[in-house]
Amino acid sequence: MSKDILEKGAIVQRDKETFAIAPHIPGGIIDPAGLRKIADVAEKYKAKALKITSAQRIAIVGIDPDDIDHAWADLGMPPGAAIGLCIRSVKICPGTTFCKRGQQDSVGVGLKLDQIYHGMELPWKFKMGVSGCINSCAESAIKDVGLIGTPKGWRLLVGGCASARPRIGQLLAENLSDDEALALIDKVVNYYKENAKKQRLGDFIEGVGFETFKQAVLP
Repeated sequence: MSKDILEKGAIVQRDKETFAIAPHIPGGIIDPAGLRKIADVAEKYKAKALKITSAQRIAIVGIDPDDIDHAWADLGMPPGAAIGLCIRSVKICPGTTFCKRGQQDSVGVGLKLDQIYHGMELPWKFKMGVSGCINSCAESAIKDVGLIGTPKGWRLLVGGCASARPRIGQLLAENLSDDEALALIDKVVNYYKENAKKQRLGDFIEGVGFETFKQAVLP
């Protein structure tokens, strides 16, 4: 029986014979040439489908295992961290870059987070969401770390998830500038990395207690 090939970013499909690969598309933002390249590779290797994922990637589904290396070479793009114990994705809404409702620059901050953390190994899988307003289109409240923009700055929520035991993130701080939000997220990630076992951030916070966690990461 085939298994996921972590080092190649390849996820075995239901048929147990073919694989899906998903190039990294930071924030789901891609130019027409990049989009065309993904389509060309999918056609060349007779993929069964292209799937737009919840993590703002485009998965090429149904690749033969012998074609995985060739497909990656043709793409010339790094794999998205869709599997493994790491920071999987930074989901980003259009924010003030594109959206008339944006209150904060979710694209700018989200891409910085992606550049710093995407693929970072951690005790368990970890997701981030950056929403430019309280409509929270990046579903920030159900991410391990979530930012929500307001007219006064960022709200930072921690410990959310949408897994088998879903939970809403708890408010750690608000009215943060871009730099303050980035600095605080760095403390959260590193404290979790240094102290957690094999558990989601929310489970870790529940174990140590939210007030203890706050005291450890807040300035």
